[in-house]
Amino acid sequence: NRKVTKNIRLFISGSAPLLSKTHFEFENRTGHRILERYGMTETNMNTSNPYEGERRAGTVGLPLPGVELRIVDKKTGKILTDGQIGEIEIKGENVFKGYWNMPFKTSKEFCKDGFFKTGDIGRTDEDGYLYISGRSKDVIITGGLNVYPKEIEIILDRQKDVLESAVIGIPESDLGEAVVGIIVPKKNSSPNLEKIDKTIKKELAKFKNPRKYFIVKKLPRNSMGKIQKNILREEYKDTFL
Repeated sequence: NRKVTKNIRLFISGSAPLLSKTHFEFENRTGHRILERYGMTETNMNTSNPYEGERRAGTVGLPLPGVELRIVDKKTGKILTDGQIGEIEIKGENVFKGYWNMPFKTSKEFCKDGFFKTGDIGRTDEDGYLYISGRSKDVIITGGLNVYPKEIEIILDRQKDVLESAVIGIPESDLGEAVVGIIVPKKNSSPNLEKIDKTIKKELAKFKNPRKYFIVKKLPRNSMGKIQKNILREEYKDTFL
């Protein structure tokens, strides 16, 4: 609450993208707007919402001084315009030189012009703020179409009685992968899956609709607090087989 936080100057969020609703709820309770930023082991810090200026909920801010950022179509290598989703590539003195004793991996992860392929998927808005959609390895390819889990998770997370969610792709004989939603309910709550499914179908194209939902007590996380979707994919891999 505001009494507890009144003497704290700044709250910073990193490691994994912060939900917009968490950003707003935190501000309502404390009077502070969280400063969210984005970095990696290989690059140190890449972007940040401003200390003085607009901190946009749902974004990880603007490229830091000396950092070049672009969004690229992974298949064609084409640089995308604002609003288009693609792989995030970074260039600058903050970026490491390469992986220790792994020249092949280094050459694979760097472009010829020196940009590092982060493996993260995202887009920028007209003002240059970066929105992260997830990891490229988490993109679901169903019937030849790309589905970005974050787009579905945002809708799931704002539903009544839902604490958080994770969307994954699991093997399916006809489409290659099927979209599945994993939901963690709020304490002492029971999400209405039928109502949630109707909402998803209203807001998203049919190929993005989860084929099945699972309710779990909690999501697996690593030491940095990131959801381990590889564990979820392994757990539910035989659902449609």
